[in-house]
Amino acid sequence: MNDRQILTDYVYKMVASLVQGGVEHVVVSPGSRSTPLAYAFASTKELTMYRQVDERSAAFFALGIAKATAKPVVLLCTSGTAAANYFPAIVEASYARVPLIVITADRPHELREVGAPQAINQPNLYGEHVKWSVDFPLADGAAPTLPFIERHIARAVAIATSAPFGPVHLNVPFREPLLIDFSDELPKATFKHSSIAELTPSVETKRELRDILCATKRGFIVIGELPLGTDLTIIWDFVRQLKWPILVESLSNMRTSVPEDCMPYVIATYDAIMKSDDFTALVKPETVLRLGAQPISKFIMQFITKSQPNAYIVVDENPMFRDATGASTHFIQATIGEWLSELDVRDNMLEAEYLAEWQDADDLALEYIEHYTDGAIDEGAMVSLLLECIPEGSDIFVSSSMPIRDIDTFLIKTTKDIRVFANRGANGIDGVVSTAMGFSQVNKRETYLLIGDLAFLHDINGLIASRYQECNITIIVMNNDGGGIFSYLPQATVQEHYENLFGTPTALEFRDIAHMYGMEYLRVDEITEFFPKFMMAKQRPLRLVEIFTDREENVFAHRALWQRINSGLKAWQS
Repeated sequence: MNDRQILTDYVYKMVASLVQGGVEHVVVSPGSRSTPLAYAFASTKELTMYRQVDERSAAFFALGIAKATAKPVVLLCTSGTAAANYFPAIVEASYARVPLIVITADRPHELREVGAPQAINQPNLYGEHVKWSVDFPLADGAAPTLPFIERHIARAVAIATSAPFGPVHLNVPFREPLLIDFSDELPKATFKHSSIAELTPSVETKRELRDILCATKRGFIVIGELPLGTDLTIIWDFVRQLKWPILVESLSNMRTSVPEDCMPYVIATYDAIMKSDDFTALVKPETVLRLGAQPISKFIMQFITKSQPNAYIVVDENPMFRDATGASTHFIQATIGEWLSELDVRDNMLEAEYLAEWQDADDLALEYIEHYTDGAIDEGAMVSLLLECIPEGSDIFVSSSMPIRDIDTFLIKTTKDIRVFANRGANGIDGVVSTAMGFSQVNKRETYLLIGDLAFLHDINGLIASRYQECNITIIVMNNDGGGIFSYLPQATVQEHYENLFGTPTALEFRDIAHMYGMEYLRVDEITEFFPKFMMAKQRPLRLVEIFTDREENVFAHRALWQRINSGLKAWQS
């Protein structure tokens, strides 16, 4: 067998093992050293391949596909700094628990650490930000090599998709020449399949949890962003039994498509009402149960920390459970499964008055939020209108900083079928355009991206993906000429340095960017223009809506809303 045939068998064995493991999507950034695998991916009909020449954007693009499908997605790049450009998305995938299979092509061992071009130290490149890393052998034709590849790829897929999900790294060296013989059929597998167990609490743990919940007179549930693929019907069944107030953040996707019989228990305005010291003193809990990640709102976490409930129970898939409050008293390592609704907590002792206090406060805050657009002309009002305008059966991808906070404020509980997604693993603003573009590729629903001007600038290269595959997405940019979120922080009080270091205005507009990428462009300067322009029939698959707002006006309007809610709560309690 010659070297070319050995290399061909090697890469097609990799591809066949990935397909057998359930991989359907591959994102490739072209480069020389990754040629054999790129050819094999491109010629495999069982896979859908996407291209993005910018590796940093490519990695976020793959992240978006994985978030939309809850399935592992493969990334492939050449050697050298191309691999390093994957790092920001890998960090996000690690903390957001998204399954990525990162394949970095590498120089052969004899060209490492000797000054060869495009040769950096790639084994374990991503450190603890991947769940597992392996340096593959060369394509050498030795008998153990292909079985090693087959089983290690099965291991990689299993690790990436076991709870909690996350990225894994395969470093694959190739010697020249890099050409292969194309094949129409993948080789037969010798490894059959791997089975992943579900994490379920022990009988003793479930009994203890049930006893705590049933004995509680004052308690609530906090639901943050949930693991990919979570069956929400299980949680709704649990809510029907427990009948506690549930504080649901927007990323849980439990503020929308709310079953009618569960609507009375959903508290969507908790961030606003938590700003009232009078109200928080009234609803101090005995027990808090948290499902999913910590919510966006820092006020609810501060409330839990200050309250020091007798039982603060965190359910998480990872034994390194997430609790920045330091107030948790119980941790249950488990996936959200049928065990939750099987607890049978219908005979719990929650006080009716306690639930009513949450409901009344939520109704009061909701009244102010629903009438916010009556006089406001800031970003919050625009987001409120956007949520009204977005059609049923659509999804919104949201950038960090102010956009996600405005969504969390103005997305009220509703039976309307819309979903919200974001990159909140590391809470950064990088790669948001690319992630949304990837998300929209496999999402069967209409996708909208809500993003600020700085975050958009940070990832304009993400639009390059639209030159290699058809993309369908509406991007809404809130252009307040700078970093709007800093206006709410103490840094804004230091006037002599604030604009240079935090406001960072660029005076840029994005009409020309839209033109460069062949996007439909709509400019909105006044709130009265938003509805008629947004509701215009979409002329092109890519649409850019640029909304111009004022940072100072945004701060004033938001704080005025919070003050009205605070005053309303004070008057209600007196």
